[in-house]
Formats: sequence, C-alpha cells, structure tokens
Amino acid sequence: MKKLLNTLYITQPSVYLSLDGDNVVLLKEEEKLGRFPLHNLESIVTFGYTGASPALMGYCADSNISLLFLTMNGRYLARVTGQSRGNVVLRKKQYNLSEDEVRSAKIARNFIIGKIYNHKWMLERMTRDYPLRVNVELFKETSQQLSSLILEVRACEQLDRLRGLEGQAAATYYSQFNQMILQQKEEFYFHSRTRRPPLDNVNAMLSLAYTLLTHDTASALEAVGLDAYVGFLHRDRPGRVSLALDVMEELRGVFADKFVLSLINKKLISKADFLKKENGAVIMTDEARKKFLAAWQSKKQETITHPYLGEKISWGLVPHAQALLLARHLRNDLDEYPPFLWK
Repeated sequence: MKKLLNTLYITQPSVYLSLDGDNVVLLKEEEKLGRFPLHNLESIVTFGYTGASPALMGYCADSNISLLFLTMNGRYLARVTGQSRGNVVLRKKQYNLSEDEVRSAKIARNFIIGKIYNHKWMLERMTRDYPLRVNVELFKETSQQLSSLILEVRACEQLDRLRGLEGQAAATYYSQFNQMILQQKEEFYFHSRTRRPPLDNVNAMLSLAYTLLTHDTASALEAVGLDAYVGFLHRDRPGRVSLALDVMEELRGVFADKFVLSLINKKLISKADFLKKENGAVIMTDEARKKFLAAWQSKKQETITHPYLGEKISWGLVPHAQALLLARHLRNDLDEYPPFLWK
C-alpha cells in the first residue's frame, strides 16, 4: 500500500510559489515566508490567485506531486498533473467501458450502493450513540427507506434511473442531517445543500471538505494509472474529474460529512469563524480555514481497518485503496468493484 505523505496547504492570499533546488519556496512581495522539501510532499493546495512558477509546476508534474489551485473561498480553479502513468491498456479499457452506458451503470451502481449504505449506517450510529438527542423512530424509518433504495440500485441497469435513485437517496439522507448537528444549533443548521455559493456555515464547510476529498481521490486514481476525468456515473464534461466524483460518492458521508459534524459538535469551530458577503455567500475566515485544514490532515492520519482488504490503513489512504480496487476490476482481476462499506 502506498505511503501517506504530507499535503502542503497555502492559505495566505498573494503567496507565490517558486522552486529552489528540490524545495518549494513561499514568497510574498519578495519576502520569503517558508521553504519546504518537496520529497516529503504528495500534494500542494493553494488558496488564492497569485500562482506558481513554471519550474515548480514542471517539477511537481515530473515527481507526481499534485498541485491544486483554489479560490480563497475554496472553489476549484485548476489542477496540475504530469504525464499519464500506468498501463495504457487499463486506460483504453476504462474509455471503452465509459462509452457503454449499460456496462457503465453496472460499475456506477456500486459507487451509489456504497454511498447509500454509509449514509444509512451514519443514521444508525446516531440512534445508538445519542438515543436521547435524536428522533430514533424517524431515523430508523429513514434508514429503512435507504435500505429499500439499495435494493433498487442493485437491480438498476440504466444510468438515468440510477441518477434518479441516487438523488432520491441523497434527499432522504439530508432530510435528517440537521438532527445530527447536536451543538451550536442556532449558529449551525442545515436546511438543504447549497453550492456556488454556499449560503450557510454548514454548507461552507461541506463544500470545502468535498473539494479536498475530490482532489485526494483524483490524485489516487491517477496514481494507479486511471484517468480521473473519464467517469461512469458522472459523464464527460471539460475540466471535470468525473471518475473522482464517482469514487468519492462512497466517502462523502463517512469521511467529509462526519468530519464537518465533528468540528461543530466538538465546538472546534464557531460562528465567529465565518463571514457573510453581500451576495449572501458564507465564507470561512483565514484562521478558520487553517483550523479546518489542520483538522483535515489529522483526520487523514487516523488508522482504520479497511472493510474489504482487511488491512490497517489511514483514512487518507482509503481513496488510494478504492482506486486500486477499481483498477483491479477493470483488469478483470475482480468480478465486481467492491465499494467502501463502513459500519
């Protein structure tokens, strides 16, 4: 299994990244803010618009270090990747399967099964751990609805129908999301998923978590030789990492959502960490973003036992494990792609 290296997050605005030997140097108005050896990094995520030198981008591409550019609000701008790695036969198989909607649906439905299953067990865990603080009867009813949808997804062979079932399951799960917020309920509430821009504190954090998870998943897919831009559930769209969006569906709840809920419920973040702009968009302050990213890195280091592989790995390596399993399925080493089923 791949070793989990560090991610360097640049949160200050107007910081320019340059290359000096085998190091990345952070510059702001000619002042050197920091210097980091690149051999310790697997990715660099920078918030802002100043950019990076062509020399650094070339070094990262050659060294398989992903370089992600986001706005200060955490919205995706661009991603630098190097030459395609891995077996060309694997990618050709991926492209051929992606063109066939029936065969794509057979792969895509396992992504959705994983997503719904994990959402179901998030609700079940809440009834077990907080029976006096949530509506147990309602949560159990919602869990049963998700179980029924899993059966429908399992039998589905059409992509359009599969997307409809996924949307139905998401709406069912999100209908109980606000109840999983146990602390600071006046400042942190969830009515519906809002994006571009997020309109409340919870959605602002969810958007950033999903962006980071998408980046990690795309890097994992590229590392095993797959094309992160060619998906099975999410169809081709210029600039969209469709396969990364496919694979990360399983991890939205058990990784990103649980992470955001833990920050709120453990009071690691507060109302003061957010700003509301004139257009209604809610953004995190610079200090809040730093706290968020530090906690995200810490979460990625936590060790779990992978439910399919039976190996102890860190949460940060779960996207790599799922990318590897998907590649094995496309090579016909596995009859089906095994989704990440966390309980």
